[in-house]
This record gives sequence, C-alpha cells and structure tokens, in this order.
Amino acid sequence: MAPGNRGARKRPSTSDVVEAESADQGASARERILAAAGELFAEHGFNATPTSRIAERAEVPKGLIHYYFRRKQDLLTALVDGLPDELVASDRVAVRGDVAGSLRRLVGELDARLESSLLLSHLLWREADTHVVVREALQRRFRAVVEQIRLVIELALPPGPASCDIDTAALLLARVVNHRHSVARHGAHDDELEREISFIARALELGVGKPRKVKPA
Repeated sequence: MAPGNRGARKRPSTSDVVEAESADQGASARERILAAAGELFAEHGFNATPTSRIAERAEVPKGLIHYYFRRKQDLLTALVDGLPDELVASDRVAVRGDVAGSLRRLVGELDARLESSLLLSHLLWREADTHVVVREALQRRFRAVVEQIRLVIELALPPGPASCDIDTAALLLARVVNHRHSVARHGAHDDELEREISFIARALELGVGKPRKVKPA
C-alpha cells in the first residue's frame, strides 16, 4: 500500500451494495445499519460502540457503514433526524372549559409517542451531555412541547378575558413532562403528575374573567 493511502477506508464493491440492499425482504442496508446503531448506542453508549459491532449486528460488511455514513457521528445525526416529531393536534385534545382534562389528554399523547420510540429517546438522554447534535435535538423537542401546551391551554380556557400567565404555566408543565420522559428509560413513573396538572389547571381557571392588572408606567 502506498504511504499516502495508509489508513484509508476501502469502499465496498458494487456487488456488496446490491447484495445488502436486496436482503431481508427489501429492507435496505442503510435501515439495518441505523437500527443496529440505535440499539447498540442505547445499550452501550456512542463512544463504546465500534462500527465493527454495528456491522456485525446489521449483518453487513463493515465498509458498507462508511459507504452510507462517512463518519460515525453521521450515524448519530441520522438517528436523531429520524425521531418521530412531538406534534399533537391541539384541537384534537383540547376541550373548552376543561383545562385539566385537555392537558391530561395532551400528556397522554406525548407519553404514547415516547413509548413508540423509547429506544431512541433513551439514546437522546444518554448522549445529550457529550454530543451537540443530540443536545440541540432535545432543546428543539422541549420548545415544541412548551408551545403545544400553551396552545392547548388557550383553547381549553373558559371564555372570558384571561389575566393568568399562560406562558409560565406551559413552561412549568413542559418541565414536568421533560423530567418524566428523561427517567422513563429507568421504568420510573411520576405519580405527582396528576396533582401538578390539576394545580396548574386550577390556577389558570381562577385567572379567567378577572380584569388584568396594569402595571403603572
């Protein structure tokens, strides 16, 4: 091998790619690689998982990983990009005059989405402290949850002028949901959630119909 080529990765042959793409009843090699990487990163951590182990679990040649993903970091980015979004149709869960029930339904929908992607959610929380792409994904998802809670509150509040702080209420409940999801991988359950929703809903409803205080100039 020439000195300039030492350490260069060997690209897989065309036959390797064709064979991998046609295997497992049409499941692409790329999908199998991502599935294997997600499982192994969640089980052992990103840094402790070599690409050779990913290739072994995905049942593809190791060089095929670098065909689809130039760097190991690109695998993590692709997994984050593939997470289901957290968007829930606000008008589907919100009922006018029932703030607590509306928030319960929203949280139930968010919990269901977490359950459908528990492995990848585990991966997010595990790698958040060491990888910027993961940390940014968690921040985006948190902001999306805050906005959804705010919209549901607005739709569910009884008619009348509202002097309550909807933005702060949405932020507080989003933090509760965030914590609940961050510990879900440990099988933990937040038994205080019902009381927290009831407390927030009651505080919001008490602020409806009362004149908003105007701060002096």
